Amino acid sequence: MKINKAIDKVDSINIKDFNKNYFKPQKPLLIKGLADHYPAGKKWTVDYLKELCGDVTVDIFDSNNKDTSSSAFTTPDLKMKFKEYVDTILKDEPSSLRMFLFNMFKCKPELRKDFPCPYMFKGLLGKIGYMFFGSKNTKVRIHQDIDMSNVLLTQFHGRKRVVLISPEFSDLLYRLPFNTYSLVDLDNPDYNKYPGLAYVEADEYILEPGDALYMPSGYWHYITYLDGGFAVSYRKLAASLKMKLIGAFSLTVYMPIDKLLNSIFGKKWLSYKEHIAEVRANKAIIKKILSAGYVIKEEKMQKPYYDHASQLRTDHR
Repeated sequence: MKINKAIDKVDSINIKDFNKNYFKPQKPLLIKGLADHYPAGKKWTVDYLKELCGDVTVDIFDSNNKDTSSSAFTTPDLKMKFKEYVDTILKDEPSSLRMFLFNMFKCKPELRKDFPCPYMFKGLLGKIGYMFFGSKNTKVRIHQDIDMSNVLLTQFHGRKRVVLISPEFSDLLYRLPFNTYSLVDLDNPDYNKYPGLAYVEADEYILEPGDALYMPSGYWHYITYLDGGFAVSYRKLAASLKMKLIGAFSLTVYMPIDKLLNSIFGKKWLSYKEHIAEVRANKAIIKKILSAGYVIKEEKMQKPYYDHASQLRTDHR
């Protein structure tokens, strides 16, 4: 897998340039210090939020308590006071507890004045700001957002590593059907099991406090908390009708079907999805090889690629 670290970044950008160069062509962008242009950039420390929102009861997800490989559907593992949870952030130690998609503006509307939706993301979803909290070394599995919206993720505390991958590589990432995630481990890619990863291109971003990352509709993202910290995301509807429809179907059709079949068939359903993902990846590998102008010669191909290509021919005889 090729990881590109020479990414586009700016200190500021106007709406016209953002729409022309990034939103319309669906290209990621790192905006340095965006939060510093708003009161929240200076006010929003963990201690400040703890004092203001400490008694709010929040949903907590424990990655050690569940197997999330079977379905994208997940439910909270426990509830606790916000002030009790953020103590794990202040310790800056590894923890399996995460808090995500938390609409703190609903609980504390006054916070919206500190960080209203940034100018380039105004729209139907502009009033909803979700908060994400995690401890040091917490990893968020590689996934696409299920509604396929564009996302502006602004980091306020701690550093975060984000790997972005265009949706054009979905099949090569072994995307599971009826889902918006993959089982591949980008930190330790297994090219024998997932040979399609060799053809994937990714961008890597390190978000410092105050930075904002524009993630276009349908982009895969894999996140690692380098420090305990938190961020806020605003969303904007997908630019294309195709992505809007995919997001709508994912929410209303695919996820409920996946949840139902997973509850009925369990691991058998997961195995079937993995098989479909492998078949799709095999086709994508062959397409990549042919589009690059390679001549497929069995005696010259590396074994993993030859095995998958020959199996694909066998499956379709």
